Amino acid sequence: MKSLTTSAHIEPDTRFRVTPFADSTNPFVSLRIGGDFLEIALIASAGTSEALRNLAAAATEAAGALDAMTMDTPEVPA
Repeated sequence: MKSLTTSAHIEPDTRFRVTPFADSTNPFVSLRIGGDFLEIALIASAGTSEALRNLAAAATEAAGALDAMTMDTPEVPA
């Protein structure tokens, strides 16, 4: 991965879009993650499909951890 550090909050209405670019000499896909004020585009070229699978697995793991944390927290009455 090229060097860039950024931070953004994923919100319930965060949008995700995959766009393939099937250029015969340099095929790649764009994975866009965005909301109303910020959009992040990840570009994955040929040979990086395993890195995308690892990203998907890490996101699934993060979602499971978040679910577990929120299930363990008792709700406070309003």
